[in-house]
Amino acid sequence: MPHRIRRLLCAGCVVVILSGSGRAGFGEAGKGVSSRTAADYVHAVIEANRTIYAGYIVDRLEKTTSLRATERWEEEDALLLPAQFLKKSSEISARAPTGMQYRLLSLWPINPENGPRSEEERAALESVSANPAQPFTRVTRISGKSYFRAVYPDVANNDTCVSCHNHHPKSPRTDFKKGEVMGAILIDLPLPAASGDRESAEPLFPPDVIADYIRNILQADRTLYAKQIVERLQTRGKIRASQYWWAENGLPLPAQYLLSVARRVDQQNLGMGFRLISLWPINPQNGPADEFEVKGLDALSTHPQAPYTERTDSAGVAYFRAVYPDVAVTSSCVECHNGHAESPRTDFKLNDVMGGISITLQIR
Repeated sequence: MPHRIRRLLCAGCVVVILSGSGRAGFGEAGKGVSSRTAADYVHAVIEANRTIYAGYIVDRLEKTTSLRATERWEEEDALLLPAQFLKKSSEISARAPTGMQYRLLSLWPINPENGPRSEEERAALESVSANPAQPFTRVTRISGKSYFRAVYPDVANNDTCVSCHNHHPKSPRTDFKKGEVMGAILIDLPLPAASGDRESAEPLFPPDVIADYIRNILQADRTLYAKQIVERLQTRGKIRASQYWWAENGLPLPAQYLLSVARRVDQQNLGMGFRLISLWPINPQNGPADEFEVKGLDALSTHPQAPYTERTDSAGVAYFRAVYPDVAVTSSCVECHNGHAESPRTDFKLNDVMGGISITLQIR
């Protein structure tokens, strides 16, 4: 659990309303997540990953090593461009049957696929460009179904993004500056069936559904980073992932990468966060923080198909918590844990549950 939320829950008496392996019920307690808050939670995870990848990976390594991000990243043994990383991540996330979708948009796209696909999307881009502090939101229809749509500004937060767009031969605009809005991140969340098409209503999403969305994004980012950044580039002798990645001009280990994303999310103070946990952590700080996380990890070791969940109240604030399995997705993950001098367990195999992702959401 993120430190700020953990402190909140420890400040008063924590009462477990519902816990167990499998789906949390919804409706009997009248608790959920508003559509705008749900979109804010999802966007926070997408934005944090985009910021960490663009800054800690692409921008830092281009300045300190010979490794570059290129459009032809596979052929050139290079890093994915930040826009490519987000696109690939969204494609992996979309494989899960949640219906949630996200993608990049721009009024000045290098890739025409990232341009607005409707007048509504163009209006959304113009809105967030003129007023970046206020996301564009509305209920929209896609293939006969209702979605809550939220569009957030995508800001140039490092030199590499600005330089790439300003010098690309296909860029429609070449005068971007750091800190400017370059485009947007569009998020579509399927509305609960009972909400209908009422734009004035703000339906409550079941918290387990929003936790699923967050977990799918994190799983997609972790899988993409572990396979296409760490394992691919290590195998081809381009760079190494290291526990001391900053000092050694290397890649963060996949767990370190995701923990950096978690810290970025926690800084936004939204009432949502996540952390990596394990019964066999190399870093003792990644052990379970409380009885719920211990029980969650125990449950996942025998029933990894469903998250372990609970609802809690602390000082009048309601939270939903879930622990999802964290699976060894590459051989490099297995080799790192099995070969590390401080690893409490050294017999992991590919696709084993190595730990969990603990997600906490404030609900109402």
